[in-house]
Amino acid sequence: MNLHGLRLFHAIVRYGGVTRAAEELNISQPAVSSQVKRFERELDMKLFGSEGRKLVLTDVGKQLMEYAERMFMLEQEVEQAVEDMREGRKGLIRLSATYLPSNFLLPSWIARFKQAHEDVELVVSTSNTQTAFDQLLSYEAEIAIYGGSGISHPGVHWDKLFEDEMWFVVHPDHPYADQKIELREMVAEPFIMREKGSATRERLAALCTSSNLPSPRIALQFNGLNETISAVKAGYGANFISSLVVREDVQQRKLARVFVQDVRLENVIAICTRAGESLSPAAGQLVQWIKQEALAIHDE
Repeated sequence: MNLHGLRLFHAIVRYGGVTRAAEELNISQPAVSSQVKRFERELDMKLFGSEGRKLVLTDVGKQLMEYAERMFMLEQEVEQAVEDMREGRKGLIRLSATYLPSNFLLPSWIARFKQAHEDVELVVSTSNTQTAFDQLLSYEAEIAIYGGSGISHPGVHWDKLFEDEMWFVVHPDHPYADQKIELREMVAEPFIMREKGSATRERLAALCTSSNLPSPRIALQFNGLNETISAVKAGYGANFISSLVVREDVQQRKLARVFVQDVRLENVIAICTRAGESLSPAAGQLVQWIKQEALAIHDE
């Protein structure tokens, strides 16, 4: 169908005649008349009749006008939706996050973002480090929020938010609670850690390797961060974890630190995106929002 002809037909009906339609569309009146007549010939249907000098719709014209109204109303909706997405007022953001930021940072960040951007849809998946980067690079996510050692990854752009310390923690009744010991003593303890692929678990193994020590025995393994902490609180094993996660538990004496000599490691919290690619407007606004939220944490 000739959509230009349909648009002219719609304009004539909407504005009540050829003259007014020509003025609104900034087209000459003869051009409007001739193109609408051509449109009628292409359809092989008469759309207008006349009552004296007044144009009136035929029954076919009335039916076609109903379709044209719906079609051009939908066009306006599409144009508005595109404008909203361009301005970041609407959009879909798929975000992949490792367990630390997903459990302890993102919920409050995203809740406040949604209060200010109600029409932006967010889909968040929680995974270990390898899966988060796989989702980012395979276009299953537009943003990855990472907590770990900050090692580089091919094809990924890093934007560091802040750092926090890595702590060894045990139950407050453990013999090493609040004590200063050597690394070889610490890693002789049974550990409760996340699954393979966890950046923290790999980091603990790397620490042992660099110190010529065997990797600790993973006595219990969980796929969630909260579960590992709960097990240590219950009185078994040790954990190597971001201080951001357990600081409050240590202050409340639900957990206790173990101070390991000559070990001071930082944990990096970062926003990761695909290198060399621009973010959608909504995702760009979310990144700026998260940076502001992270800055508030860093200043505390």
